[in-house]
Amino acid sequence: MNDNNIFQKALNLEFLNAQEAMFLYQDVPVADLMWLANEIKTKIHGENSKKVGWIIDRNVNITNVCIAQCKFCNFYRRPGAPDIYITSMDEYKEKIEVLRKFHGNQLLLQGGLHPKLGLDFYSKLFSDLKSIYPDLKLHALGPAEIHHIARIEKKTYTYVLEKLIEAGLDSLPGAGAEILVDRVRKTVSRGKCTADEWLNVMRAAHKLNMITSATMMFGHIETKEERIEHLIKIRQVQSEKPENAPGFMAFIPWPFMDEGTQLREKDGVINTVKSEEYIRTLALSRIMLPNVKNIQASWLTVGEETGKLCLHAGANDFGSIMIEENVVSVAGASQQFDADSIQRAIIDAGFEPFLRDQTYKMAKNADKVVLANT
Repeated sequence: MNDNNIFQKALNLEFLNAQEAMFLYQDVPVADLMWLANEIKTKIHGENSKKVGWIIDRNVNITNVCIAQCKFCNFYRRPGAPDIYITSMDEYKEKIEVLRKFHGNQLLLQGGLHPKLGLDFYSKLFSDLKSIYPDLKLHALGPAEIHHIARIEKKTYTYVLEKLIEAGLDSLPGAGAEILVDRVRKTVSRGKCTADEWLNVMRAAHKLNMITSATMMFGHIETKEERIEHLIKIRQVQSEKPENAPGFMAFIPWPFMDEGTQLREKDGVINTVKSEEYIRTLALSRIMLPNVKNIQASWLTVGEETGKLCLHAGANDFGSIMIEENVVSVAGASQQFDADSIQRAIIDAGFEPFLRDQTYKMAKNADKVVLANT
């Protein structure tokens, strides 16, 4: 296989096939792969290719009750467990006030597949939050939760999404993707929606002009071929979106965190993704997804130094300072940034940080978050 031809095809922002992707993934030196991904980023972002976005938001879990029983999650509790909870409005207010003190206005609301919480519950929650904080951006739920709600209500994905948008939902995270191959999903997240159902929720969201994102959790039982299949499926759904719809605003690959998980304790599956493999995977994501503008480096799971290298391998976003995060942190992710340190990391890597909003544009309050000692 001629790597020059593949490189040129990628630089032309053409879609590579699975065989070409596998060649790049396995046979091309990581430095060359980083170069190619960086060139593609430059072509896509032009004069803004030296800028790296970051955001201030807070991750709040609506409930820890979940019937999906994902083998990589230590956070969930089965219905009836002694320590189950549903976050109260007073707790939301307390958490949002802290977020506002940090000049953040996006709330990442992650739920579980609670067997008794349906459309009325989530609609009331969103409308109540928006009535108190009208400018709050709700980046909430995900395809697995939308599928779950639709199944409870016996409604279409479009119906559920329309009602949630009316109630205040602003954007749909790409949570619950794991690997979009059913062989994998039947083992690691057997209680969640299938790969096609996840993708079809996103198709419905795109037709409603929703901002969405996509993720990939890798480094467990999937093959490299299945990682590539995942990327191709994301690319395909993005290519189907209405012309003026935002679609997938970003793609975020992150490695499986194994500490204390069922996958590790019962199945003997450990995270083998080291720095080079993460960088290689992120670079391949940039190369395989020329129609997804933003690629985010998951500093929370790979650490600052690897994250900074990713900015030279196709990534143009550093994500959130993560005021609160419960799922991967419980499984061993221990990295931490504040507003100053995340900006300094970006600068140290040779880039210009900018505080963004959920549309990946400069945040309106960016001037309020000033880097100390500059």
